[in-house]
Parts: sequence; structure tokens; C-alpha cells
Amino acid sequence: MTKVGTGTAVAAADAPARAVRRPRRRGIELALIVLAVLLSVYGYCAVGLARTGSLPPGAVGYGAGLGVLALLAHLAVRLRAPYADPLLLPIGVLLNGLGLVLIYRLDLETPHDRAAPTQLVWSALGVALFTVVVAALRDHRVLQRYSYVCVAAALALLTLPILFPAVNGARIWIRIAGFSIQPGEFAKVLLAVFFAAYLAANRNALAYAGRRVWGMQLPTGRVLGPILTVWLLSVGVLVLERDLGTSLLFFGLFVVLLYVATGRTGWIAVGLLLAALGAVAVGRLEPHVHARVEDWLHPFASIEAGQGPNQLAQSLFAFAAGGMLGTGLGLGHSVLIGFAAKSDFILATAGEELGLAGLSALFLLYALLVERGYRAGLSLREPFGRLLAVGLASILALQVFVIAGGVTGLIPLTGMALPFLAQGGSSVVTNWAIVALLIRVSHCARRQYDGQVAP
Repeated sequence: MTKVGTGTAVAAADAPARAVRRPRRRGIELALIVLAVLLSVYGYCAVGLARTGSLPPGAVGYGAGLGVLALLAHLAVRLRAPYADPLLLPIGVLLNGLGLVLIYRLDLETPHDRAAPTQLVWSALGVALFTVVVAALRDHRVLQRYSYVCVAAALALLTLPILFPAVNGARIWIRIAGFSIQPGEFAKVLLAVFFAAYLAANRNALAYAGRRVWGMQLPTGRVLGPILTVWLLSVGVLVLERDLGTSLLFFGLFVVLLYVATGRTGWIAVGLLLAALGAVAVGRLEPHVHARVEDWLHPFASIEAGQGPNQLAQSLFAFAAGGMLGTGLGLGHSVLIGFAAKSDFILATAGEELGLAGLSALFLLYALLVERGYRAGLSLREPFGRLLAVGLASILALQVFVIAGGVTGLIPLTGMALPFLAQGGSSVVTNWAIVALLIRVSHCARRQYDGQVAP
């Protein structure tokens, strides 16, 4: 039996513990990206086979284009954010690819209005922005220095559409020489940065200062005033523009971040109460919103009046026709929904042609994307990154809930774009920026446990 010297035992006991090195998992990310591209190409080919009985002529070009974009994004993550979560990018690629497939499928019904080529260009711009953010933003905490610049830019972007004519009853677009963007999509990211920075700097005062009312600790007006003013200005502008969906999104973002910053569950109750009061008031007083509420309450009224089904009724018919497994890609009739089939109601195409099973898979992808964003934020030790990641993930979660709830008849329609899936250049570019920021945050969160710089 070998004896160990006392000095050796003491030295071994005093030796510092080695940091546990986390695997970077970039190989797993690449494998999942390849799978995402293959699934998207399969869907593209399935549409062509169902419609014409042969492979579509652009299948190779579509697969190559999507594959190159995904590979460039992967290289940016591998080189500049090697510790990032390996699921965020593949989920974004798969959702974007499926969105292009569904838009291409609907383009076959509207040859005079082809949106898939334009959506592919916007997707390329989104991936380019993703690459720039991942490569240039070495530390997400830099954004905290520019919080007031972000809020000024956000309010300016929200105000610009007032100067342009309304489209489908809402002033949310800027159209110049055939080119159109939706500034509110970019404003939501800028406001998330501002809310996260302000709440991170004042979280103690928000949680413990001020009077206690009905058992709830209220912050002082000096602390709550600036952020409440910014929120009221943004929501007020959106109400004037009749953009109820983005108004609801900003309100939900504000309440969620306030709860995360303070840990006070009372803010959730106050937020739900104010949201209910505001929805009732706007639904009764604003004619455009009131009409949508009436359509929601009576979706088959136009059929009973002999005017045929409206968009919401057609959407419900599409979901019913899909059943459990769907009719198959390219074999549905969701184009009967009308002009919003590729944007607001694209989820109805997925529901009809992929069925409840495919729709559940889509919702699980969104849920996983949001969960990984929450996990990255809650793993950080510093408050700004935590609030930023939670805020960005909440934006995606709220959008999916509001849109899916509208097209399925759960809540009134709001006219927003489903992340990555729906037609909309501003939306897809912004969503890629959100994924890029979540990747930067997850890189810092995973790196801090690897014995390197801890944020």
C-alpha cells in the first residue's frame, strides 16, 4: 500500500479547481443547419410534385441559395461566437426556409403577384445583417451605452408612417417609389434595448422605493416616470396609426421586462388589467378596431348575409380542412383567404396543408427558440444582458401568440407578421437581427462558465 506524503496531500488540497470546459457544439449546429436546409428543399420539391407532377425547375437554385446563406451565418457564429447556443441558428434557418416554401406555394395560385423571389432577397439581407451583428458586436453590453439613442430612433421610426397614406386601414408603412418598409419592426428591437438598459440601471429603485398601495410596492415617480413616458408615447403613436398589434406587443414587452427586473408578480396583474381596459376602450371607440372585433365575435355573419365568407371565416375553414395530418403541401385552398393569405394568414396555409401535426411542430419550433433565448438571458450574471435576452425572446413569443390567436379566432385580428414565416421584408430582417443578438448573449452566457471572461 502506497503512502502519500503530507506535503503532497496539502498541495493537492490547495490546488485550484480546474474550470469545466463546455463543448462548443459547432459541429452539432452545422449538422442541424444541413437538416434544416434539406427539409426546406424537400418541402419545395413536394409543392412542385403536388402541383405539376414533376420537380420544380428552381429546386436546385433554391436549395443552393438557402444553403449558402445558412453556411455564411454558421461561419460567422463559428468564428466570432463559438460558445453560442447551437439551436438558435438552425431554428431560424428552418423557419425562414419553410416560410419561403409556403410563399412559393401561394405564388403558384397568384402568378401575377409573386412574392417568393422578393422574400428571398429580404432573407439574404436579413442574414447579412445577422452576420454583421455577430461579427461586429463583440460584447452586447456596448448597447447599454446607447440606450437613449435607441429610444430616440425608435420614436422617430414610429412617427414616420403618420406622414404617409394608410394601407388597409392602418398607417404602419412607408412607401416610396414602389419600395416599402414597416418602421415599427425595427423600433421594437430598439425599444427592447432601451427598456433593458433603463430597468437594469434602476431595478432596485423600481422594486423597493415608493409607497405601498394595496399590498404592492410602487416605485417613485422620478424613477418610473421616464420609462412610462416613453411607453405611453410609443403606444399613443401606434394607436393613432391604428396599429393595434404592435401596441399590444410593446405593452406586453414593457410589463414582462418590468416583472423580470423587479421580481414583483403584481406588475403582471396590473398589466393584464390595463390591457383589458385598453382593449375594451379602443375596441369600442376606434372604428377600424371595432370592425375587427365584430368580425371576431361573428366570423360567419357575412355568410349569413349572403356576402360569402370573410378572411377569418376562410381561415377557420382552412384549419378545419387540414385535420390531423393535412391535405399535403400544394393541395390546399387557403388562397381563397384573399390578399392577406401570404402575410397575416399564412399560418392557415400551414394548418390546412400540414395539419394539426405540422402546426404543432411549428409552434414547438417557436417555443424552443423562445426557451433558448430565455435560458441564455437567465444564465447571465449581469442584469442588462439578462433583460435584453428575455425582452427579445418575449417579442417573438408575443408576436406568435397575437398572430396565431387572431387567425384561429382566439382573439381579434391585429395585422402583424408571423416571425420568419410570413411575407414581409422588414419583419424577416428584424427577426434575423433578434436571433443575432440572442446568439451574442448566449455566447457570453456559456463562456462565463468556461473559465474565461465573465460578463
